[in-house]
Formats: sequence, C-alpha cells, structure tokens
Amino acid sequence: MILTGCRYGLEIPEVFHYQQPIVVYFRMDEDALRGLDPRADPQLQRRALQYFEQLKSSPDGWKLCAATFTNGNYFGNDQVRFFCLQVIEHYLKYGYREAGIDIQQSLRSLICTCLQLMGNESNEDRSFLRNKVAQITSLAFVADYPSRWPTFFTDLIGILSASAKAVDIYLRVLLSIDSEVVDREIVHTFEEIQRNTVIKDAMREQSVLQLTETWYTVLTQFQSSNPEVTCMCLDVIGKYVSWIDINLIANDKFVEVLLEFMSMPLLRESACDCIHDIINKGMEPVAKTKLIESFTSILQIRGILNPQEEEEGDYMAKLSKLINGIGVNLIISWQKLQKAEDQENARVTMAALEEKVPLMFRFLGDEDDDVSGAVIPFVQEYIGVLKQLKQMLPKHREHVEGLLYTVIKKMKYDDSYNFDHEGEDEAMFQEYRKQLKTLFTNLSALDTELMVGTIHNLVSQTLPQWETVKVCDLEVAISMLYMLGEALPSPQGQQFSPDISKASALQNMIRTLITSRVSCQGHMIVELQFFETVARYEKFFLAEPQLIPDVLMAFTDERGFRHPSAQVRSRTSYLFSRFIKGLKGQLNPYIEDVLSRIQDLLVLNTPDNGYQHLLSNEDQLFIYETAGSLIVSSSLSPERKHHLMKELLSPIATKFESLLSKLQGETDEKRQYAYAQSINMATSLASRVSKGFSSQQTMQACGCVETFTDLLKIFLQAVNVPTHRQLIQTGVRQYLHRMVVCLEKEILPFVPVVLENLLKQPEAKELHDFLPLMNQLIMKFKSAIVPFLQQVFMPLVSTIFRVLSTPTDDLDQVTAVEKKMLQRSYYLFLSTIISNDCLDVIKNQEMNNLHDLLLTIVQGAADIPDPQSQKMCYNIMRKLIETWGGPNGLAGFVDFMYKSFLPACFLGPMKPTFDLNDGQTSLALGECAHCLKCMLDKRGQEFLSYLSTDYLPKLNVPAENIQEFCEALKTDYKTFRNYLKNFFLKAKS
Repeated sequence: MILTGCRYGLEIPEVFHYQQPIVVYFRMDEDALRGLDPRADPQLQRRALQYFEQLKSSPDGWKLCAATFTNGNYFGNDQVRFFCLQVIEHYLKYGYREAGIDIQQSLRSLICTCLQLMGNESNEDRSFLRNKVAQITSLAFVADYPSRWPTFFTDLIGILSASAKAVDIYLRVLLSIDSEVVDREIVHTFEEIQRNTVIKDAMREQSVLQLTETWYTVLTQFQSSNPEVTCMCLDVIGKYVSWIDINLIANDKFVEVLLEFMSMPLLRESACDCIHDIINKGMEPVAKTKLIESFTSILQIRGILNPQEEEEGDYMAKLSKLINGIGVNLIISWQKLQKAEDQENARVTMAALEEKVPLMFRFLGDEDDDVSGAVIPFVQEYIGVLKQLKQMLPKHREHVEGLLYTVIKKMKYDDSYNFDHEGEDEAMFQEYRKQLKTLFTNLSALDTELMVGTIHNLVSQTLPQWETVKVCDLEVAISMLYMLGEALPSPQGQQFSPDISKASALQNMIRTLITSRVSCQGHMIVELQFFETVARYEKFFLAEPQLIPDVLMAFTDERGFRHPSAQVRSRTSYLFSRFIKGLKGQLNPYIEDVLSRIQDLLVLNTPDNGYQHLLSNEDQLFIYETAGSLIVSSSLSPERKHHLMKELLSPIATKFESLLSKLQGETDEKRQYAYAQSINMATSLASRVSKGFSSQQTMQACGCVETFTDLLKIFLQAVNVPTHRQLIQTGVRQYLHRMVVCLEKEILPFVPVVLENLLKQPEAKELHDFLPLMNQLIMKFKSAIVPFLQQVFMPLVSTIFRVLSTPTDDLDQVTAVEKKMLQRSYYLFLSTIISNDCLDVIKNQEMNNLHDLLLTIVQGAADIPDPQSQKMCYNIMRKLIETWGGPNGLAGFVDFMYKSFLPACFLGPMKPTFDLNDGQTSLALGECAHCLKCMLDKRGQEFLSYLSTDYLPKLNVPAENIQEFCEALKTDYKTFRNYLKNFFLKAKS
C-alpha cells in the first residue's frame, strides 16, 4: 500500500530503460525544437509543427520522445518535454492498441519511469506536465486494463514513495482515469461505453478496496502537512463514490475524517464538496434518505449547518451547494416513493424534507448572491412538490409567503451596482435575478391571492413615498408590479374595469404607479422600469383613459426622450412605439400635441446639424414609425391626415435634396460617407413612416399617396450618384419595397426609372438586391403587370447575363459568390413570373430571345453546380411543360422539350458535382423526377416510345434497364423518385 512502506510490482531502476531494447537511429532535431519557444520566429514555429507531425507519423517517433523525456538532458525545458509527451499521447491514442507484447512492456516501463520521475520529491515539474503524464498513464490503462495489465493498480501504488509529490501524481492519474472512464459530461461511443463497463466491474472486484485504503491514508497523513494533496484526494473520492460501494466511504472512519475537515479552513470547502458528491450518489430512495439524514444529523450537532453571519463567502457557497444537494435528493427520493405508492416511507422522507426548509430559507436569504443562488434549484423543486400536494397546510402557506418576501428582498439592486457601466458583476446579478423571477412566477401559481396582496402592499407603501425611499426599493416595487402581469393567470393579468369601484388590485396598483409621480424620481433604473410597466399594461388605459396624458407627457419630457441617460432615451423610443400601437383608438385628442412635442426629435441627423442629436438613428426610426402610426390610426379626415403627413415628411424631402447636392460637391471621403449615411437614413425614416398604413387604413384612404410618390421622385434622383452608390441604393430600394406594399398601380411608372439607372453599369450584387423588388411587384399585381413587365423584361435579362459573363479574377471569391447569388435570383425571377399568371411575358418574346431564354433554364438544370438553382430550373421546366407541353401548346415547344429539357434531366444528375446523398441535391432530383413525370402526363405513349427507341439507346443504356426505367416512370411519384436516385447511383458507380 502507498505510504505503508510495502512495495509492489516491477522493480524499476533509477535510470530510464525499456525491458526490450529500443534502437534509436536519429537524434532530436535541435533546430526544430527551438521553434517550440513561444518567442521563436514564425518560420521556426512552422518547422517545429512539421517536426511534430513527422514524429507522430513515424513508427519510432514515440520511442525517441520517450528517451528524450526521461534522459535528463531536457529537465527544466517544459516546452520540449511537453512536446515529447504529446507525441507519446498520439501513439497511445492511435497506434498502441495493435502493438505487440514487446512494445506493451516497453511502454509500461516508460509509464512507470515517468511516474517515478514525477513522484521524486526534488521534482519541480509544473502542473501541466504532471497532468499530461497522468493522462498518458490513463490512456495506457484504458487500453490494457484488465486484460493486458491486470496488476495496474498494484504496480501504480507500488512504484510510488510516501512523498507528497508521489501522492500528487498518483491522485492525478486517478482523476485522469475518471475522465476517461466515468465522466458523464464526456460523450463516449458505444464501444467505449462497453469498455468502461468492463473496466469498472474489474476495478470493483480487484482494486477499489485497495484504493480506498490509500485514500484514507492520504487524508490522515497529509491533512496538516499538505492541504493541497488532501483536497485533491477528496476530489478523487467525490468522483469515484458515484460508482463504487457506498459503504467503502460512508463509514465511521471516513465520515469522522470528513467532519473533522469541516472545521479546518484549508480543507472544509473540499470536504463539503466531497460530502455533496456522496449524497448525490445514485441509490434506492429509502437508503438515500437514511444516508442524508445520518449526515445531516451529525452536521447539525457539530453546528456546521448553522454558520455565523460573517462566515467567509466561498465556504458559505459550498455549504449552500451542500444544502441544495440534500434538498434536491430528498425530493427525488420522495417522488420515487410516491410513484411506487410506498406511503409510509414517502411520509418519512417528506418529514425529513420539511426539516430542511429552514436551512433552505437561511441560505436563499443570504446577503451573498452566490450563496443564495446555489440553493435556488432546491427552492424550485420544493415549489414543485407543493404544487403536487392535494392540499397545502398552513405551514406550507407560511413557506410560500416566506419565499415570496425573500425573493422580493433578494431582487433589490445593491448600492454598489454600476448602472452606467455594467460589467461582469452586474451581468452575474442580472442572471441571478432571472432565476429569482422564475421562482416568483412559480410561487404565484401556488397562491395568487397571497402574491397579489403582497405586491399590492409593497406598491402602495413604497411608491407614494418615492421622494424619501431608496432607489433600489422603488425599482423592485415597480418590477414586481411589472412581473405580476406575467405571473397572473390569463386573462386576469390584463383585466381592467372602467368602474373604479370594481377595479382589481392590479388596476389600483397601476393607477398608483402613474398618479404617485414616481416617474419624476430621476434615476435611470426607476424611469426605465416605469416605462416598461406602463407599456406592458396598455389595456389599463382603455379603462382609465384620463391618465393617458400623464404618460404621454412622461414619454416626451426629461423623464423619457430627453432623459440624461442615452439608455433611457433609446429604450423609451421603442416602448413609446409599443404604447401608441396598443392605444390607437384612444389617442385622437392628443395626436397633434404629441407631434408638436416631438418635433425637434424628428430633425434628420446630418453632418451639418452642428449639435449632438438626442436620439440615435435607430431610436429615431421608432419615433418616425410612431408619428406615422399616430396620424394614420387617427379619426381625422383624409385631408387633415394628408396635411400632417406632409408636415412630417417635407423636412426629409428638403434635407434630402440639400444632402444630395452637398454629396456631389464634396471631395473629403469622410464627409462623403457621412452625407451618404444621412441620405440612406432619410429614405429609411420615410420607409418607417409608411409602416403605419394597414389593409384597413390604406395610403389611398388616408389621402397620402401624393406625399409618398412626391418623395419617391426626389429619392430616385440619388440612384445615379456614383459615390457610395450601394449604401444609397439600399435605402431607395427599401423605400420602393414599402411603396409596393402601400401603393397600388401608382408605383408602376417609377420602376422603369429605377431600371433605367440600374442597368447602366450594374454590379452583380446590385442586380441580386433589385430582383426581389421585381418579384414583389409581380406577386402583387400578377397578370395586370404583364404590359409593363413586357417592356423591361429582355433589357433586364440581357443585363443579368452581361454581368454574369463579365470575366473576373479566379481568386476573387467575393465576386464569385455574388454571381452565384445573382444566378439564383434570376431563376427565382423566372419562377415568380411563371407562378403568378405572367407567362405571356415570356411567351410574347421574339423567337430567338425565347430560344435563348429557354436555353438558360436548360443550362441551369444541367451545368450549374448549385443544387438550389438546379431545383428551381427543373421546377420552371415542369411548369412550362404543364402549360405548353400538350397538344395545343406553344409552337415548337415540344420539339425543344425533347431535344433540350429531356437531356437536362439526365445530364444534371450525371455531373460529378451532383451529390446524390446531399439534402439540397435530393430536392433538385425530386424536381427532376417531377419534370419527367410531367412529360409523360402531357405526351403519354409518345414520350415512352421516344425514351425507349431513341433517347435512352443513344445513351447506351442496356435494353433491360430501358424497360425497367419506363415501367418505373409509370408508377407514382414517390416510387419513381426513389428509383431515379438508384438509377443515377448505379450509372455513376
């Protein structure tokens, strides 16, 4: 045994040797090794990497590294020694299992020598080297134990002395074995799981008793002289106890040592974790309850579970984790007993659980959030238990009330919280707060009346006194009111009455929030929570509309949009938009006043403004959208709406023309970009205003068509600007998309203007971005757009193919991707035309143009290595066949179908790039099958005859396969699709 003076296993000499001699014909490449230094130049580092790969691939590379690691020449050179261990590790992972007995014995000797070196008291190797030696040992262990190295643990224990360094490496090996064999967080293959089961069974039978004796010896001999080794031993015990006999650890001698450690500052945290691991062990519920109760009883008697308030935080967090484990495991045992209908033992376990509730309260309410957070899973599970009870007893209601008050208390921000610059500590508190919020919601489901009453008291006692109450108390009161709406059962959470005498407690609380004027407090967190809450309960204002002006005023003054904090201004911009949308019918009396109050916030932010704008561009988008919503949703006359909309948008039009002029005359690149950004912003703001229109409140019904079309004329002037063309065009295109949604045929005359400018010197990306607009027009207007589309179709198609055929640098990946996307967009454009009653656009083209157009579809299906494009092309082909492939179809089409469409159905899938096992390609093949089935449907026996007597024989398809193909074609689509895949798989094999 270790530390007893007994020695087991092989006698290993002081100098490194192998039982079988190793002949090394070359020495380490010193120049390459210099590249391991982190400060070495890149060329040397690359050489070192190449050398590493060379040694890994060489059959004798690991032997050279073994000799180098152990011969003493490189002691003190951590980089070289770690490098050697990595090569040995690679061999153990990928070459060792097939090794002969000589190599096994040599490697075993190497490991024993490495362990001796690490165990030498004078050894100063750093932890990462010791860990790597431990990992290598564990790799040999999982490969050889128990069949090839049954004496592994005897040898391991036998070669180590009683020094702290020796015990350290011994424990590291055990931890590494746990990682390889037991750790459930590591994903193992089925074979590895089987291997690990065999290893654990053998260890239980042969070695575990011996191991536990060494652990006890380590704990008792090193507790004072080397706490680090003792803590590592406790970690080992905690990991192994999950699968060994519990009685080997949960016995008088071990428990006594663990309890003794709980009073030793350097050991108590590890001891706490070890006890936690012991009670977490999977066991039968009755035995688990007894184990927990025995531990808890002793810990209580020793006063360990009742620590002093000023106790050190890390230790308290460990204790809280232990309490959490105790509670959660008791609940799991109780649930198992309930399921088994073992009422007597379930009652005993429930009693044990109830005794732990005061501990749960003590740690949940601890001032340290880490301590409190560690016990939250216990609280969550306990609430789940209370939900399962048929009837809650008075003590349970007391527990719910106590938990509710504790959650409210712990939700409060500390005085140290930095609201202006939130860092890691603040982020951790927000995560902790989310957990508390979940507890609050679950508690609410247990006793809604208690929860509402508690929050009502909190709100009514806190908010009216806002001038003298601390910020954290105000914020938590408003936050609880906010959370109440989510916690209350629907529709209770938004149920309000115009009759105040019938108002619910929630309604009274919201009224208090507004009338108390707590929104004047000034602190950003109070203001933010106020606006979040009023925006959440917008239905309250349907019952009490007299309070709307107070809230509108708060949004638009120094409490909201003009608050000193940019965070408050930004958030209120969004919340105001939500608030307005929820109360459209209630805001008529205030619309013009609100527009007047936000007038200065609507000023376009430009390089020439000369002052810092209160709102960011993103915030201003919400304000404009809100202004548009206010105007559109009002009950004002169309004339008045038109006037207000013109007042809102005219400054944008004026600024736009000025900005465009300045951009064209500007030579400074930075100012050019600033002007282009402002131009883009102007179009974006106008686009957001248009979101106020709906299918009920259309642009036409509101009398606003002229305002928006006039603006479009102005915006289109920018399409020709060469400077920052893409940025500007993005904004104009976005506005056009909105106009297609909001306007009717008034939009059509503008599209040729855009096309005319776009088609002068377009780039692939510009065309790709423009085609969705054409698709949107086609889908909206369908056949009505045919005359207009007829004029622009061929110029657009010609431009697309001119751009696609422009030579580019083979290394220019960006342009290659842009062209690929344009290609897809082109086929989607054709598909949209065909699917939306616009086929006459294609049909009425000149014959040579039509022929070329159809060939692009064939090319897309047969030649382009892009399954998405191929899928669309086969789909287009099928739709054309359905329309023109019958007896009364387009003249000459059937001949083209046989000569071009049919070959495309075979050429495409036969290409090497057509991966029949790829998901996207499978979809393309499915459309190809549809296409062939459609040809059969339209041409019948004529098609089958052509296939069997003409086309397939030319492809040298054997006669029996031709017959098989034709028969499969006559089956249902799903059967034929599967056949077609196998047909091409065989043809390509």
